[in-house]
This record gives sequence, structure tokens and C-alpha cells, in this order.
Amino acid sequence: MLNETLSAMILPAARILKQKPSIWVEINHAVAKYKPVNLGQGFPDILPKQHVLESLTMLGKPDVSPFLHQYTRSMGHPRLVNVLSKLYTSFLRCDRKLYGESGSLQVDSFGPDREIDPLKEVIITVGAYGSLFTAISALVNPDDEVIIMDPSFDCYTPMTVMAGGVPIYVPLRPQLDDGEELISDCWKLDIKELESKITSKTKVLLLNTPHNPLGKVFNREELESIADVCIRHNLVCISDEVYEWLVFPPNHHIKIASLPGMWSRTLTIGSAGKTFSVTGWKLGWTIGPANLIQAMQLHQQNTVYTCPTPLQEAVARSLEIELPLLNTHESYFNEMCALIEPKGRNMVKKLNEIGMIAVRPTGGYFLVADISKLHVPSNELDKNDSLSYDVKFNNWMMQNKGVSAIPMSVFYSTSNQHLGSKYLRFCFFKEDSTLNSAYEILKTW
Repeated sequence: MLNETLSAMILPAARILKQKPSIWVEINHAVAKYKPVNLGQGFPDILPKQHVLESLTMLGKPDVSPFLHQYTRSMGHPRLVNVLSKLYTSFLRCDRKLYGESGSLQVDSFGPDREIDPLKEVIITVGAYGSLFTAISALVNPDDEVIIMDPSFDCYTPMTVMAGGVPIYVPLRPQLDDGEELISDCWKLDIKELESKITSKTKVLLLNTPHNPLGKVFNREELESIADVCIRHNLVCISDEVYEWLVFPPNHHIKIASLPGMWSRTLTIGSAGKTFSVTGWKLGWTIGPANLIQAMQLHQQNTVYTCPTPLQEAVARSLEIELPLLNTHESYFNEMCALIEPKGRNMVKKLNEIGMIAVRPTGGYFLVADISKLHVPSNELDKNDSLSYDVKFNNWMMQNKGVSAIPMSVFYSTSNQHLGSKYLRFCFFKEDSTLNSAYEILKTW
């Protein structure tokens, strides 16, 4: 009895008690209970490319080096950081013309003749989640402010708070001209509003392109405006680019680190899980200037230390196969884009047919849809007034229709939740059979 009393008196750290329960825990529980067609969570139900699977299974053969099953270098397996260096060097090089025109920014730019140093400018982490947490923890001091665009991936805020930082939110708002197609790129960042939120305490700006949950791809003009703000206010940009290979033509993915003056202040985050559709492997990476990568290394070596060697070896082998195929029809990245984009367009069509107003994405594998005009018995949604409309709608749809999505309000800060309360996020990177099952259910609405 005494031990139980003492145990009840022991409280977790205050910074942990401030955290809200994860939406993913709640969704997992509800999906397990109601067994809907799950279009909410962002993972494919499609097998990875054969050469990716073989890159892992061959490591189970008796003739491989025993050291591939032991600890590897803490900043990243040598084979993997080397191929990432080769892959990203050309993408991060500052355009030669822009580089020449920006003499004052050259020292902070990734020059057109430079190479990424695989041993100093790349770090491998436990998923892109690990990259985000390590970067934020390594950079943010107590009371430092971090700019987060609403809506945002839901881990940005808790990671900032756990590092002692203060999240500052700037919303993306839809700007649609009459007759214009409703696409994700209609959601715009007001640069003047962004600038108004910056103070002497602002340290970091978090960027996500292609954007989750909106499916927006930031264009060059938008990125140049954001870069200008970062440079003038001496901000570090953490650029979450895990959906970099899923940008639908005619759009192009532009890395903000490749713009004049941005290399020295940008950490670019990628993901093996999103690159090869192996989210369960939980490998990510960050590429950036040596001083910022070193700060991340100091954090990682005293937390997780290193990442699984066999998985790093398998990802390295997979990238080595893809590297010479870049920009060809044989490239898995081009193949994946060609596979996914029609799924997104078809989902927009199907959701519109039942009365939702779907937003066509220009990248990633999510889209959002306005549910406000879809009829639901009002008495069914009035049972819990403490919940946002989109949360109640999704709960009702899961239980009564057998399809689940993610309520958009969970991607917003408390002050901006009303901006997402009439939207749901859907994942369209699923087998056609999965998607068709959902459409068959929804068309009876």
C-alpha cells in the first residue's frame, strides 16, 4: 500500500505532461475496433520494388560480412552516406547564374562546383522523425521561437515544446480566383504575416514541401521569399522534404538549400520510408553544413547512438541501383510518380461525386476534402460538442460508413483549428482494390 502511494506521488517531467495524446494512437485504436477501409494513415499497402526487398533479404545469406550485422558509424553507415552525397550534390548546387549574381551570398551558398562531404555533411537518423527531433533538439534553446506553418505535420509542435522552444504559428490560407481549379497550391503563405511573427527570439523556421497534409508544392517564388526572410533575420530553416520524389508534372521540387545564401542555414530532411515505400524501416537522413550536422551528431550519439546497420546497407544498395537511372523511364522515382498521380486525380473525382469538395494535390500522397456540404444526420454529430466538426464527422463516417480519414483540425494549432474543421485528409497511395472498396461504400452516401 505504501509503495502504491509513493508511486502515485511520482510525476513525469512537466514538459511531457504538457503533451496531448497522439491522434495516431486514437486512430489506430478506432481502426482496430471498427475495421474501416483505412484511407487515413500515410502508408501504402503496396509491396516495395523487388530490388529494394532483395537488397535487404540478401543480407541474411551466410556469405555476407558479419560486420553488416554489428554497429556501424554513428553518423551513418559509410556506404549510405556516400551514395546520398552523390545523389544530393546535383540537387543542392546553387544555379550557376544565380550564384554569380549573388556575390554577397556566395559564402553561404552551395557552389555549383562543390560536392557534399559524406562524412561531415550527412547524418542518418531513425526515420525523418528522428531527423526532425534531433535537429530541433540540437538547435533550439529554452524560449527560442520556432516558426511553424499551419497546418503542419503534428509532431512539429511537441518536438519544439520538448526542446524548450516556443511554437509560433503562421497559417496557409486558400486564395482562389473565380473559375480557378481548386488545387493544393491555392493555399498561400502571407510573407508579411510571417515577417510580423518574427522577434529577437526567433531561431528556426520549419518548412515542409511537398506539404503534408495539403499536398502543396512550394514554387520558386514562394521559396525565394521565405529564403529572403531567413537570411535577413538570421534564421535556420529545417526543410522537411520527405515527399521530394512525389511531385506531379508540370510542378518541380526545388530545394530551398539550393537558393543563394541558404546552404549555410538549412537542414534538408529526407526519408527512406517515403522514398522506397518502406515506412517500417524507419530510416531518415539530414543533409546540411558541417557545423549544424555536427550539432545533430552530438545529440544523436548520446541518445540513439546509431541506426540499424542492415537497413542502412539495404537502402544504400537500393539507391546505388537507382542513381544511374535518374531522369529515365526506368527510374523507380518516376515510375512511382506516374503510378500515384492518377490515383489522386481519381480520388478527387470520386469524392466530388458524393458531395465533398476535394482539393487536387500537386505532390505527396495525401489530399484534403471539404466535407461541409455532405449530408449527415445533425443529431449524430451533436453528441459531443467539445469535439471539432471534422473529428465528429470522421468518427461517424468510420462507425457508420466503414471508411476512415484523418480530421484536418489535428494538424492545426489550437488558435487556428477552426481553419481545418470542415476538412478531412485522405491518403491515396493504396492498392486500387483498397481505394475501390472505399469508393463503393462512399457512393451509397
